[in-house]
Amino acid sequence: MSKKLIAEPAAAPASFEEAMAELAQLVTQMESGQLPLEASVAAYARGSELVKYCAGQLDKVESQVKILEGDMLKPFADAGEVQP
Repeated sequence: MSKKLIAEPAAAPASFEEAMAELAQLVTQMESGQLPLEASVAAYARGSELVKYCAGQLDKVESQVKILEGDMLKPFADAGEVQP
């Protein structure tokens, strides 16, 4: 009977910035077209985990900003736009 190796889940990133850097590296590797099929699938799965982590971190920060701004987010003005 053959045993399948089950990959252990990769550790959670230490920070949002670390997750973004790892995600950028994965995208570069995948876009190069040099990864074998199994490695591409693993890279895609890890990338998906990193995207979920980053989205969660952004949601947390957005919640904190809403609290700090009294639940009234202000629209971001373009550099050329004059605010009243």
